[in-house]
Amino acid sequence: MDSVSIGKGLVAIAAALAVMTGIFSTIGQGYAAAKAVEAVGKNPEANKEIRAMLILGAGIAETAAIYGMLIAFILIFVF
Repeated sequence: MDSVSIGKGLVAIAAALAVMTGIFSTIGQGYAAAKAVEAVGKNPEANKEIRAMLILGAGIAETAAIYGMLIAFILIFVF
């Protein structure tokens, strides 16, 4: 049977923490979408500007989640 070292366990914990960026990014995107819907409800004529800012913000948040996933993959498969 293959022995598991403390180093491998720490790498697994670090990978789990890196994946948590995706969880927090999802929470942030949901909050931003809720505020955008609220803003459109209050000011319907600014629909296009609000949508553009929402898409830009969601893209930036998603980039952070993808970087976290990339770091998790590197930690798991390289170390």
